[in-house]
Amino acid sequence: MATKNQHWNAIFSARSDSELGWYESDAAQTLKFLDLIPPIKNSQVFLPGAGTSVLVDALLARGHNLILNDISDEALNKLRSRIGTNEDLTWLHLDISKPLPDEVPQAYIWIDRAVLHFLLDETDIQGYFTNLDATIAPGGYVLLAEFSTKGVPKCAGLELHRYSVEEMTERIGAGFKLVKHEDYTYINPAGDPRPYIYALYRKQIA
Repeated sequence: MATKNQHWNAIFSARSDSELGWYESDAAQTLKFLDLIPPIKNSQVFLPGAGTSVLVDALLARGHNLILNDISDEALNKLRSRIGTNEDLTWLHLDISKPLPDEVPQAYIWIDRAVLHFLLDETDIQGYFTNLDATIAPGGYVLLAEFSTKGVPKCAGLELHRYSVEEMTERIGAGFKLVKHEDYTYINPAGDPRPYIYALYRKQIA
């Protein structure tokens, strides 16, 4: 049985970016939610599953410093080849459901498009939210974009844990306040509709 790393490496090595089932030619839906966040110059943004997304390019164009994590080193290599490396980028090759190293810097914004819903084991889900809470500074923001309860049960050959905004809010905990949420239907490269739930939270300041 393939490991998580092997599964995702096989997908990223076999397909071009535009053939991936979650590919977006632009990041307008995500950026619309980010526009609700008060800007902080050179703010640090954590992407738990950066993949090869064009969102990375859009965030760099906005002047953000990025922490780019992915379980697939193949995806990170393809992304690195496209955008290069510089002091504004921190590269991580970690399983986001497992404890993060102490040296991972804090971030002002956490953006997850289609990562959380691949975690099925309760321990892994709890580990994800523990990492999220530890990484985001007080007053920072979290954007979760996952398959909604109306979505299909599988993606990339894997079973999914689909979410309602109520479950997201319960899992992220009382330390975060819901700012806005929205149902959004993404049309994948094959032309198939994929219902998502987008939810933006702010971490409370003690």
